[in-house]
Amino acid sequence: MFESLLHHYNYWMFIGLMMIGFYAMMAKKNLIKKIIGMNIFQSAIILFFISTSVKGGGVTVPILEHPEGAQGGFVDVMKYANPLPHVLMLTAIVVMVATLGVALAVVMMIYKRYHTLEEDEIALIRRKQGLKC
Repeated sequence: MFESLLHHYNYWMFIGLMMIGFYAMMAKKNLIKKIIGMNIFQSAIILFFISTSVKGGGVTVPILEHPEGAQGGFVDVMKYANPLPHVLMLTAIVVMVATLGVALAVVMMIYKRYHTLEEDEIALIRRKQGLKC
């Protein structure tokens, strides 16, 4: 059992990164710290998917080499690495960067309006103005 846990150490690292990011998003009151936690969480998910897509014995991608048995015989698919998870994670990285940009823009607007990035202080200012939080 212990050997199995050590064999999958990369999954434990990703779970640790996810928990650090989740903790930062939930427990911290500063909006920049929340954004950093969100970025850590997203990065851990991307690393997890790339890690799970690696196949032992996958030598090449099917685009670079023409399958020998494509004319009617069987193709040995076990020797090909699947490029789809990597392509999907490239898309996820683009979404992550876009989310980061929007979040930072919103934080800048909040700072210009309230002159603070602390959730509690923003909620107090909004209550004093008679607005709902």
